[in-house]
Amino acid sequence: MVSVEKISLHFGGFELFKEISFMINPRDRIGLTGKNGAGKTTLLKIIAGIDSPSSGQVTLPKELTIGYLPQQMTVNDTRTLILEVEKAFDGLIRLRAEMEDLHNQIAERDDYHSDEYLQLLDHLNDKSHHFEILGGDNYSAEIEKTLIGLGFERSDFERSTSEFSGGWRMRIELAKLLLQKPDVFLLDEPTNHLDIESIQWLEDFLKNYRGAVMLVSHDKAFLDNVTNRTIHISLGRISDQKMNYSTFMTWRKEQREQQLSAYRNQQKQIEDAERFIERFRYKATKAVQVQSRIKALDKLERLEIEEEDDAALSIRFSPAVRSGNLVTEGRMISKRYGEHEVLQDIDLTIHRGEKIAFVGRNGEGKTTLARIIMQELEYTGELKIGHNVKIGYCAQNQAELLDPALTVLDTIDRIAVGDIRTKIRDLLGAFLFSGEDIDKKVSVLSGGERSRLAMIKLLLQPVNFLVLDEPTNHLDMRSKEILKQALVNFDGTVLIVSHDREFLDGLVTCVYEFRNKKIRQHLGGIYDFLWKKKMESLRELEKKDPLVQKPEVEVTVNAEIQTELSFDEKKNINRTISKLEKSIEGIETRIAGLEKKLAGMDELLADSSRITAADFFQEYEQVKSDLAGAFREWEEEHLALEEWQKKKTW
Repeated sequence: MVSVEKISLHFGGFELFKEISFMINPRDRIGLTGKNGAGKTTLLKIIAGIDSPSSGQVTLPKELTIGYLPQQMTVNDTRTLILEVEKAFDGLIRLRAEMEDLHNQIAERDDYHSDEYLQLLDHLNDKSHHFEILGGDNYSAEIEKTLIGLGFERSDFERSTSEFSGGWRMRIELAKLLLQKPDVFLLDEPTNHLDIESIQWLEDFLKNYRGAVMLVSHDKAFLDNVTNRTIHISLGRISDQKMNYSTFMTWRKEQREQQLSAYRNQQKQIEDAERFIERFRYKATKAVQVQSRIKALDKLERLEIEEEDDAALSIRFSPAVRSGNLVTEGRMISKRYGEHEVLQDIDLTIHRGEKIAFVGRNGEGKTTLARIIMQELEYTGELKIGHNVKIGYCAQNQAELLDPALTVLDTIDRIAVGDIRTKIRDLLGAFLFSGEDIDKKVSVLSGGERSRLAMIKLLLQPVNFLVLDEPTNHLDMRSKEILKQALVNFDGTVLIVSHDREFLDGLVTCVYEFRNKKIRQHLGGIYDFLWKKKMESLRELEKKDPLVQKPEVEVTVNAEIQTELSFDEKKNINRTISKLEKSIEGIETRIAGLEKKLAGMDELLADSSRITAADFFQEYEQVKSDLAGAFREWEEEHLALEEWQKKKTW
């Protein structure tokens, strides 16, 4: 379909691409990878016809259509959501208008046997046939299905697009692109503004799409689930392999070891030849041999190795003072924006050392609750911050708050203290700022570079409670791995708002799901949560009206539930049951302590003369409230335990 033939691109004296060639075939699912600055976005733009190469060409059939989704775009907000998305069907809507015009012309005539009348009928028949091929009047149903899949509510359809945030505006553009159904999708970081459910919906859509897909993404799980071919850009050349990203990286590591061995051997040969030339350059008896060695070196095709390998640097957050066991506790927290209620009567307790994730669809209040914990927003209810808790916050717009007049080095140099000052360049290098990069001004950095710089600033703050809102947006895979390892080693408390499954896997041990103004706690890792949600969705299918559901569908669903569990699934169930039992045991201990305290206070109430504390009655009400809350927690944990024990069928 699309042929990329010997593409080269030069920027001054720098060569970004060196005669790269490949084909995009029908049904290809290609992951375009490479480190930041390798040229991934530039290559997509060249294929889309937006940019031009210095030499070489891209050839494609005239009738072939390409849909390109950039990372950032300029949009005009002048329509409602539904009217904006209907623009994807402009051709179909024009065709329907032409058909209506032909119908009107035919209805006004009575010369049924004239050539003109028969010609109008032929035109109408051709256009009707074309209209049916393009989907006819089904486009309204397709629009609704796509918008809901991307996380919109039906109540959003008549809202002006100007009311949506930048992330939701990107979803609108993605919806238009998906509905146009081009022959080739070129997607540049399509998951950056999607929540987990929308990412899973997009995965299914792309896997089943009839055309070809080429995408850039730093979401490893998304790449693995969607792509079956990887094109990796390095040093201006490409490596093209029919395998997903994880398999490719294993293969590439093996290839790199072989390349390093060949490179070292060649360097040894070059050194030996140069030593021979230098030693015998002026000896007449060796002139022939010297010239032979010089010619051989001139003809030698020198091997190149990527300047920066994947060796991981061990980065740690700055140590901070120990906090109390209770980090934060919220009771009956609610939040409204005008008439729109986002959170309703939320209870939340976070203890020292916990690493938890906030997940859920966009707009469900994840960032709002994070900002309430940061005490940046007004709310109703109660929120306590524990003893000696020092919070470090990384907001989604943190990169925009950097001083544009400072250089990369100055930005970090101004906040670094102690021994870390001797390792600033190593720290910057770990996040891919090396060489001349450290002298760049913040004002000229890309979005990804600013995000990495903001993350380095956070690493240097002496805090014991980290609140991170979408920390991996714009971070490449190496930077994400470095950050993830630093968080794993962090001995404080971590709260992460994220949609990046691979980043959360092995990092968090508790997931809070946001839905319908409420939150629900799920003990275990992110894949425990996703596995459980899949089972819940299957149960929801079973609950549908049996008169509507076909028998064979019901059998399929039941069969999927009753499938023999794998070893890992059994292990996850046992682990989660164990955690719930320990949690219940802890709550019961807390209930016993509160009941004992309340009994003692009841004794004092029997003889009010013994009450000396001025705030006794206030404390008494607080103990009663704490006891009621503990019983609620106990009940919720027991219900969760019963659900998990039902799954233990072996």
